[in-house]
Amino acid sequence: MSAAGRSLPDAGHGTGLRSVPSNRKLAVPGHNGAVTAVSKSPAGIIVTGEAVLLDLRVARLGSRALALLVDWIVQLILFFMLTTGIGVLVAMAYAVGIGDPALYSALMIITVALVLIGYPTAMHALTGGRTIGKLALGLRVVRDDGGPIGFRHALTRTLVGVAVEFPAIILPFGGWVLSVVSMTASPTSQRIGDHAAGTFVIHERNLQAWGWVPSMPWGLAPWASTLDLAGMSDELALAVRHFLARSRRLREPARSRLGRQLAQEVAQVTSPPPPAGTPDWAYLAAVHAERHARAMRRLAANRARADLVWPELAAAVRPASTIGRGWWIPPPLVPVGPPVPPSPAPPPG
Repeated sequence: MSAAGRSLPDAGHGTGLRSVPSNRKLAVPGHNGAVTAVSKSPAGIIVTGEAVLLDLRVARLGSRALALLVDWIVQLILFFMLTTGIGVLVAMAYAVGIGDPALYSALMIITVALVLIGYPTAMHALTGGRTIGKLALGLRVVRDDGGPIGFRHALTRTLVGVAVEFPAIILPFGGWVLSVVSMTASPTSQRIGDHAAGTFVIHERNLQAWGWVPSMPWGLAPWASTLDLAGMSDELALAVRHFLARSRRLREPARSRLGRQLAQEVAQVTSPPPPAGTPDWAYLAAVHAERHARAMRRLAANRARADLVWPELAAAVRPASTIGRGWWIPPPLVPVGPPVPPSPAPPPG
């Protein structure tokens, strides 16, 4: 059997994937079945103000630590370049007799502020939530609602980070511990600066795309045509779709176990049962293919009726939205009336 147990997308067609441990059940919002149960606050599930469900892949401690290490290297290089330039300017000032130790101290304070505060704030604000380290790791800072951050968010999380986390001016010894505890305890891996700014970090890169879904297995089409699918919800059908798409990337025994659970759940809401000896994957593939075929037939019938009511609208809209996408556009149904008898030939002059 093939299934999804290690890395599956949730029901929303979102921007990324959420990691699902192999010992967890597939989560599809809105369905309460044994396989598709969902927790009340799953990590990475964001509902926007417009009630749009986003499934975002949250960046955890490891990837963020690597991105931070890259940023530290960049900041050290930037600090070295700025201090070298300041040293040259101060040496020139002393050479002409206008050197001042206070000026050198002030320039060094400004340099440290630019490196620690200016660099991350400017990068986050100008690039939409990314620094060089985050660009290298494919990470981005977003708001709590999944939207892009602004200058206020970038400045707030940077100031709080410098004050409490690194270099932790207020908490020079406990800032690191609090930051790690905060990221570990938060469902969206938010550090203290993220909590203050209302942000969190996500993975931008989609590591896996939709997999191939098997079509109708050979020999099951006659049985599938008799299926009663009225009790099968859209959420359960989407769970089957996810399973079939990700099954080849799963390991045993999680793959077979999840396939068996999905097959049992589908069998409870459909009839008649599959022929004896049908594998779970073939049963699910047949149900999915038959449900998809019936949906396409209903869509074709609805479009044909719409063509009769408003053919101009269908001709103007249909081609732009369906060409190249694999949709079958049925010809319009033209009602045929009774045959008209031919008119008699005119009598000769």
